[in-house]
Amino acid sequence: MPLHNKIISGLIFGLLLGIASVFFGIGNYITDWVMPFGTIFVKMLKLVAVPLIFVSLVSGISNLRDTSKLSRIGGKTFGIYVLTTISAIILALILANTLEPGEYFPEEKTAELKEKYASDANMKITSAKNVEDSGPLQMMIDVVPDNFFYSASNNKNMLQIIFFSVLFGIALVLSSKKKSDPIKKAFDGLNEIIIKIVEIIMEYAPIGVFALLAGLIVDLAGDDPNNIITTLKPLLYYAITVLIGLSFMVLVFYPLIIYLVTGVNFKSFFKAIFPAQMLAFSTSSSAATLPVTIDCCEKNLGVKKEVRSFVLPLGATINMDGTSMYQAIAAVFIAQVLGMDLDISQQLTIVLTATLASIGSAAVPGAGMVMLVIVLGSIGIGADKIALIFAVDRLLDMIRTVVNVTGDSAIAKII
Repeated sequence: MPLHNKIISGLIFGLLLGIASVFFGIGNYITDWVMPFGTIFVKMLKLVAVPLIFVSLVSGISNLRDTSKLSRIGGKTFGIYVLTTISAIILALILANTLEPGEYFPEEKTAELKEKYASDANMKITSAKNVEDSGPLQMMIDVVPDNFFYSASNNKNMLQIIFFSVLFGIALVLSSKKKSDPIKKAFDGLNEIIIKIVEIIMEYAPIGVFALLAGLIVDLAGDDPNNIITTLKPLLYYAITVLIGLSFMVLVFYPLIIYLVTGVNFKSFFKAIFPAQMLAFSTSSSAATLPVTIDCCEKNLGVKKEVRSFVLPLGATINMDGTSMYQAIAAVFIAQVLGMDLDISQQLTIVLTATLASIGSAAVPGAGMVMLVIVLGSIGIGADKIALIFAVDRLLDMIRTVVNVTGDSAIAKII
């Protein structure tokens, strides 16, 4: 059976087990004895993320042997990433203002959700406050590591790893060929070994996905099946609005662009990246999915090694189209629930802030929620209001990660 079919099977059986465990009241059993296998899977993917980025970037850049070519690839990549992010945010604002999901939200439910998720909201507010208190150029400062080994010890420091990897790769290109060739060959060999590690880990993917989905259902519902319905029903219009936007990006926006630029058709594109999409859905992490994204783009889409080694690690860190779209819709939704009418200047502020926030978001589950606090603050909405959308955020996080990974893959093929 092909790997993507195994992953789909894992998704389905995990979903069924989660629902059954809620009805039979055995949620604790799933949490204690099934969910850990999903946690192990995610940890294995995170384990290989930093060495993969470092080795693949150095190997890819060293193969260019031309710094002007590297500069062209980098400029095009960053430019296209920013354009697609802005496009996603503008589409999100059009959807939110047209469908007005906040108008369907009952007032009594607003107070209930704020109370239920108050502690979670406070944690996100504290994280966002640390970002807000920093200077306007803090992001540039944060990109440059003062200790490579410290940066490599935390997956949230991906931009710092990328900075050092690019610097190392450029230095390798500029060094004399006689002295640098052994190092280059060593990195090429390490790259092959790490890709093989990824393939070994992916054999475990169906089990990991199965455990993750079962645990998610139990986490949402506890032991009462009614909890899913009573909590999610008032947020249905908001979730549908977000899903329409995310679906448009995945099913229309990226396939159309990639077809017009590269000639790759809709079916071929999705068949090529489907394993990465499924993994993104189950892990909610672009960073954890990165090893599989790289593998799919190189083997199935035919993206050159030197391109995928540079474009995809960078995209997993700064190209968050799904996240920025969700932030824009969430901001307008919360404003509508509170009875606020956002003028054009406030909505332009959302475009700018959400673009910068998506670039600064860590490629880990839930990071977009932290950046949403900053987006809300930019238009004068209290940060505690993010409690309104916590109930459906985990599911939407899974889907917007699929958008992020799809966008990374499409742009890698375009480059």
